[in-house]
Amino acid sequence: MIHQTAIMTDSNSGITQEEGRQAGIYVLPMPVIMQDQVYYEDIDLTQVQFYEGLLQGAEVSTSQPSPVALLEQWRKILRDYEELVYIPMSSGLSGSCETALGLAQDYNGRVQVVDNQRISVTTRRSVYEALALAREGLDAASIRSLLEAHKKECGIYIMVDTLTYLKKGGRITPAAAALGNLLKLKPVLQIHGGKLDAYGKARTLAQAERMMIQALQHDMEQCLGPDPDPSSYWIDMAYTYDREQAEAFRTHVTEAFPAFRDEIYMGALPLSIACHIGPGALAVTFTKKIHGST
Repeated sequence: MIHQTAIMTDSNSGITQEEGRQAGIYVLPMPVIMQDQVYYEDIDLTQVQFYEGLLQGAEVSTSQPSPVALLEQWRKILRDYEELVYIPMSSGLSGSCETALGLAQDYNGRVQVVDNQRISVTTRRSVYEALALAREGLDAASIRSLLEAHKKECGIYIMVDTLTYLKKGGRITPAAAALGNLLKLKPVLQIHGGKLDAYGKARTLAQAERMMIQALQHDMEQCLGPDPDPSSYWIDMAYTYDREQAEAFRTHVTEAFPAFRDEIYMGALPLSIACHIGPGALAVTFTKKIHGST
C-alpha cells in the first residue's frame, strides 16, 4: 500500500531513532567526527560516549550528512509514500539544508525540504506538527508552506557554562575565553533567524536563568501579544550533559510559566550544538502552535 506523505528529520531535532520508529517519523543520523573517526548520532555514538570523549579532551567536530546517505533514505521512503517532507536543522547553522534543497529539485515536488530556521526541541515541535498535518490530509507542499510561514514564531535561549568550546570553534578569541572563564561568566546565546548569536553575559547561574526567562517572556509578548493563551504555544527545555542541573532549572521555568508545570518537554541538545558549547548548557524555548494541528 502506498501512503500519502512521510515526515523525515535529522537527529538535530533531538528525536531518537527509537522515538522516530514509534511515532512513524524517519530520522537521519548526523555524523560526528571524534579523533578522526566518523560516528553517527544515536547509531554508534550515544550522548554518554560523546561526553566521555569530550571531557577527556578528544577532538570533536560535526559534519553534514553525505548526499549519498540522504538520497538513499529518500529512495527508501518513496517506495512506500507518494511524497515526503524533510525538516533538517536550520540553514543558518549548517549547509545540510541547502544541500537537501538542491537535491530535492530532481524529485518534481515529491520531496519538500523545510527551512524554518529551527533546531533541537523547536524542530521537534515542527516535526510533530508536520506529522499531524499529514494525518489531516495536507500534502507535502502545503505542510512546507505552513511551517515556513510560522518560522519566526518561536524563541530559544541557551546558557553556556564554559567558554572553552566556543573558543575551539573560533567563535571567540582565546584571550576572551580565558578572561571569561577566569571571571566565571555565563554567556547567554540566542538562536534568532536561524543563527546562533550572543545575547548577554551573566556572572552567576541564577542570573543567567533569570535573563533567559525574561528574554523568552519578552519574545513571547512580541510574538503572541500580552497574556497569551497557554494553549496557543509550548514551553520546552534542553540541556547538555547535566540533567540534574536542568531539572533544577525546570523548577524556575515552571514558576515563570505555571500553566506548564506538568507539560514542559525537556531533551538533550543535539551533538551538533553540544560540540560547540560543551557540557553544562541550559536552554529554554517557546514555540507557537500552528492552528489546526495538535
